[in-house]
Amino acid sequence: MSERELDDGWDLARSTAAAMADVSMDGFRDRESAGCEMRIFARPEVTVVIQFGHSRLALEGPDLHDGLVAGLVPGIRHVRAERIECVELRMSPIAAYRLLGVGPADLDGMVVGLEDIWGSAAALLREQLSETATWAQRFAVTTRFLAATETTRTVDPEVAACWERIVADKGAVRVRELAELTGWSRQRVWSRFTAQVGVTPKRAAMVVRFRRAFDLLLAGRSAAEVAVACGYSDQSHLHRDISAFSGITPGALATS
Repeated sequence: MSERELDDGWDLARSTAAAMADVSMDGFRDRESAGCEMRIFARPEVTVVIQFGHSRLALEGPDLHDGLVAGLVPGIRHVRAERIECVELRMSPIAAYRLLGVGPADLDGMVVGLEDIWGSAAALLREQLSETATWAQRFAVTTRFLAATETTRTVDPEVAACWERIVADKGAVRVRELAELTGWSRQRVWSRFTAQVGVTPKRAAMVVRFRRAFDLLLAGRSAAEVAVACGYSDQSHLHRDISAFSGITPGALATS
């Protein structure tokens, strides 16, 4: 586990050892307790934020939550955080199907409170995290919790193979190729993938490609370079996807 201070009053702790397959784990703390506004973008992962201590999140309206779960395409959501101290999990939809007790399909277009997913167990986890002194201990507590709540259900091997192919090809894959990979019909690939991953194969590919473009723009690459590198037909195509999945233009993103 590595830990460092961010320049803007935040601490970041990153687990250097994978808690379990397809799950990454980070810790965040606002040292100044000033609160912040955050935007949740689409990404090819399910995101789980587990608040502890006195921190809370406001997803919509005045109600405060102990954490959140966001699917692959959560819509353009703003989240307000107060005195944030949290463990953040990012997991593939394949892992989420096994770990969350609900399928990613149930999260399509949504950001929900942690208590809506894990019920009273979420409060117990928060209490245990609050009693720890170090990030290493918090990561260990969270890993044990995930292991205890892990279900036996898994996605179809063919669906997992489709997801791995989409990620490996950076979104540049067609349903016809996925059908050839699995031996299924296109219709079966479409229906089984959507039921278990939460979005259609085409939408999953769009999210994977968007996220690569998003990261390249943040790294300072020009929109023209990114459009070519990510396989967009032109800059207008890139502009549409970035705007649809992030709510801001490529130009604004590149200068942020």
